[in-house]
Order: sequence, then C-alpha cells, then structure tokens
Amino acid sequence: MTNIYQNILNSKGKGEKLLAILLDPDKLSVGNLSDLIQKINLSPATHIFVGGSSFDGTHLDELIIELKSKINLPFLLFPGNPSQISDKADGILFLTLLSGRNPDYLIEHQVNAVPIIKKTNLEVISTGYILIESGNETAVERVSQTKPLDRTDHEYALQTAQAGEFIGNKLIYLEAGSGAKLSVPKEMIRLVSQNINIPLIVGGGIRSKQEIENAYNAGADLVVIGTAFENDTNFFNS
Repeated sequence: MTNIYQNILNSKGKGEKLLAILLDPDKLSVGNLSDLIQKINLSPATHIFVGGSSFDGTHLDELIIELKSKINLPFLLFPGNPSQISDKADGILFLTLLSGRNPDYLIEHQVNAVPIIKKTNLEVISTGYILIESGNETAVERVSQTKPLDRTDHEYALQTAQAGEFIGNKLIYLEAGSGAKLSVPKEMIRLVSQNINIPLIVGGGIRSKQEIENAYNAGADLVVIGTAFENDTNFFNS
C-alpha cells in the first residue's frame, strides 16, 4: 500500500466517505482471528487502524501479518506510544495530542518514535488528535493525563483544529475516546469540517450505522468505529 494519504485526499475531493475499523491489539490473539477477519471482509470498511492507549504486548507484528494476509485494506498504526510501532503495517498516524498540554504527547513520544520509524517503510501521516469530552473518563485521558476539550465549546475546538492545520498536520482527528458515553457533537463536526481544508476523522462513542451517517452528514470524511464493532461483529448486519 502506498500513497494512503493521497487516496484519502482523493476521496475527500470526490465526496466519498471512508470508514476505519479500529482494532485494539490488547483484545486480540493471533490464533483467534478468523471470525473477526470474515466480519471485516463483509463490512464496508475502507481502512484498518491498529493501536490502543496502553498496549505493550509483543504480538503486534504477528497480528498485523495474519490480518493483512486475509484483509486487503490499508493498515494504519494508531499508536499510544512508540512501543506500538510495527513495520508490518502500511502507514502510521503520527499523532500530536493537540487538546492536551502534556509535553510527552505533544513532542516527547514523537521524538522517541523517529529512530524506530526511520527503519521502516511506513507512510507517515501527521495527525492532529483532539480529544472531546464524552461524559466519562476515557483511556486516553487516563494514559495521557490530559483533559479533553469542552464538548459545548465548538469555537475552541475549531481553533484547535485550525492551529493543527497551520502547524502542518495533514489530518484532524476529533475523538470522543474508546468506550465514550457520548460521541463528538454533530454541530462541532460541522463547524470544524467547514473551516479546515484537510480531511477530518471522527471517532469514539459511535454505536450504530445511523450515528456513522450522522457524522458523515455533519462533514466527517472518515469515521472510526472500534468498541461497537468489537462488541458486536454483526454491527453492519443489524
């Protein structure tokens, strides 16, 4: 897989909506993937994201090799820290946690990741990651020791997204967090999408096909589902 980002840009230009399934390696074992693989191949997914807030296991390479051997989609790393980098994926969302002020997630982890990434052929996609308050504390909050942005302050979320674009991020990711009680407000998605020029990813707290459509209609270019698909692999058949 090459030019993943260019393909995302092309889809945005054509108004084609994209869907990523987020797989948490903490919850997967190499020997128990056949049902998951079948469900993904029957789904409308266009991308696979792999990563978790706290994964530190040793089977990441094996997982990706097994999944890629049977799923013909781009695999993008969605790392919580530099230990979650694998050269078996196709690309990596090089994340900056724009919503927080913890220097480890603004620059320190990124600096530490460089020597690892330089040894791979991963396509590196700079991504401004913005955590939005979702009604309960999420794993991202706990691990990053940062607070999300106020879900009612849409203007500040927009300013944060625009700052990410000015810095040079290629994607903006509005995230309610894994297992979020509430998804990112549609009004916030709409305001951000109408006022940035780069693709917008939205994820967290999305539990139905209707909620995916709502995010698309509000302006999301790519929607991410994780927990809902993990809990119900018949998600797209319901």
